[in-house]
Amino acid sequence: MVIVSLLAGILCGYFIQSPLLGHCNEISHYILMFLVLQAGLNIGANSDFGYMKNNFRFSSLMFPAFTVAGTLLFSAIASVFLAMNLSDGLAVGSGFGYYSLSSIMIVQFKEASVGMELASRLGAVALLTNVFRELFALIGAPLYARKFGKLAPISAAGVTSIDVCLPSISKYSGQEYVPVAIIQGIALEIVIPVLITFFCS
Repeated sequence: MVIVSLLAGILCGYFIQSPLLGHCNEISHYILMFLVLQAGLNIGANSDFGYMKNNFRFSSLMFPAFTVAGTLLFSAIASVFLAMNLSDGLAVGSGFGYYSLSSIMIVQFKEASVGMELASRLGAVALLTNVFRELFALIGAPLYARKFGKLAPISAAGVTSIDVCLPSISKYSGQEYVPVAIIQGIALEIVIPVLITFFCS
């Protein structure tokens, strides 16, 4: 559905000439603010947030920290192989599977420095990269758990370990790993806007 929406937007932008298209930048700004608000609401309203708050230990952040470090390391390596600007590659990787927020943030922040066309291209790359991360996490969960250990599906899921991928994690990693997945999801929802802002500035 996400890819269909992207293709529909491309076709509409190419074939339909409308004065409304000139206001896309303003619209994306308000959508960005709404998505950041939604991320905050998701954290605060999540039924497992109380559990995390009451059982939080500093060591609980170690696993999300390793997920962040590993993702950024491989994003940097991919940037080299794709002849991509390092900060752009790190910004794309900093979505951690949150394709809607990351793509809009990147377009919003990069437009001023590289122009709308290049910013939109980078946003599209971020969108597709994070959509595929979510898909591969869902499809590959049993393989990751079997070959790389019970924590692997959680790390692969990134921020979606708290919602979309949580049933797969519970099934293939086990119920005892659900708190780890929830803590990672909440931690990454907080980190994503910070990292993308940093790498795009």
